[in-house]
Amino acid sequence: MPDATPLVVAIDDGYAAYDQEHALLGAAGARFELRPVRGSEAAAVEAVRDATVVLVRESPLPRAAVEAMARGRAIVRYGIGVDNIDQQAARERRIMVANVPDYGTDEVATQTVALALAVVRRLRLHDREVRAGRWSTGVLAPMHRLRGQTLGLVGYGRIAQRSHEMLAGFGFARVLVHDPRATLPAGCEHAELDALCAESDLISLHVPLTPPTRRLIDARRIALMKATAILVNTARGGLVELDALHEALAAGRLAGAGLDVFETEPPDPRHPIFALDNVAVSNHIGWYSEEAMRDLQRLAAEEVVRVLRGEPPRHWLNPW
Repeated sequence: MPDATPLVVAIDDGYAAYDQEHALLGAAGARFELRPVRGSEAAAVEAVRDATVVLVRESPLPRAAVEAMARGRAIVRYGIGVDNIDQQAARERRIMVANVPDYGTDEVATQTVALALAVVRRLRLHDREVRAGRWSTGVLAPMHRLRGQTLGLVGYGRIAQRSHEMLAGFGFARVLVHDPRATLPAGCEHAELDALCAESDLISLHVPLTPPTRRLIDARRIALMKATAILVNTARGGLVELDALHEALAAGRLAGAGLDVFETEPPDPRHPIFALDNVAVSNHIGWYSEEAMRDLQRLAAEEVVRVLRGEPPRHWLNPW
């Protein structure tokens, strides 16, 4: 006779411990198993067949995997972005998809500010010179103060708001926001995206990757930007047309970029953008601190517990 105990399967590993999942799900009467698929769609199909709930990080859950979930009730993303999950297929099979948008806000905002400042102050260039034994107090490349400039925020959710708070102390004269649904605080202005690109000195991206936002920052919009502008992306790599960004940066038509995310991860290290001194990069690590990681695992497990109790998750993304 088949085991009727609910099974929760995590198809990505990488966390130091899973004690919170075992404790919370065990208390809810479920078994927890770690079945890493290492990004393989075929392996994901096999890993989820007997799962009641699937926990996923970056590995894809395409239609074939969703349809293989014969006992499936929910898919919960360890994190915010769900572009790796076929939500429509899950909705058709009445499998709830949820994420955890309320973790790591300080961390991603801090990464946004760190990348922006690294580009503003040309840290890569100066770091390289010092390490090479070249010491000069002369001007290696132009740098400009942030006070009096215009900040452009594309999206105004939790992370954008926290980034705004952190950046406010630098004395921006204007803050432009492209987010038609957002209620803005005093001192912010609603702006169409083209106008934001044309008028902002520091542009920071904070929107999810969806079909309408894919390559939102394309060659045309990059061409609208000031030659002194800086672009920061800690959201999703697919928001930016990387080749067009490289061309503008290499030609001096854009001052710099700070990138924590790439359309393909890991990116090809041979891409010419990595040879540029006016680009600061990191490895999709903006979400991370030890505290944020523990928060994320706990919050994801709590969403699973709600599903097992017959309740909807707090952050249900594909309701019917």
